[in-house]
Amino acid sequence: MKAIIIVLLAIIVAILGYNFYTSWHRFHPPNYHYTPTVEVPENHADKSLLLAYYEAVEKLNGYVITQWSANSIDVRNPEDDDDATNAAVLTYASKLATVKYYEGQLTTTEVKKTTSKTPSEKEKRKKLIEKMFYANQNDNAFKLGEKNALIFEVQRILIEKGEAVSHDGLYRIETQTALKNFEAKNNLFPDGKLDALTLDALLK
Repeated sequence: MKAIIIVLLAIIVAILGYNFYTSWHRFHPPNYHYTPTVEVPENHADKSLLLAYYEAVEKLNGYVITQWSANSIDVRNPEDDDDATNAAVLTYASKLATVKYYEGQLTTTEVKKTTSKTPSEKEKRKKLIEKMFYANQNDNAFKLGEKNALIFEVQRILIEKGEAVSHDGLYRIETQTALKNFEAKNNLFPDGKLDALTLDALLK
């Protein structure tokens, strides 16, 4: 009888231990904190850029731990190849790209500052457009009838590149067509969407 009680107690302890471990494991993904690959200057002159960078890092870390705890998906080292995992990995890659962009901006502008080089108006406008794009990366699929500053800047560049398009910030068929024409001329997939590759080609 005593042996049976001991066995039952051992089973109960094992079950409780397993439940505790799974609960702890759920909310403690391994090394979910993002580690910068470059030295980010904490005393950078552009405080808004620095703040945007830290916010992007927090969003990245939050997304990693949320996917781990809610869906058991390690977006950095996925074990499965299902639709949910692939979608989560793509979102993670987008958020990581935003962090990398800000890192590049912080280190590049710091170098420019130390060399006392004053950026030209063209460079300033380019940085502004990039900041607008990456700050709203998930909302850059323009819809017909939409009007905003980023569309206005894209239209201006398209005109400079020789495309016939109105310059009013309103996304209509002619803007979509001009963007498709530009993409086709630059060996990009002509879908009329402003993605990172199209933006890079526009800003060259």
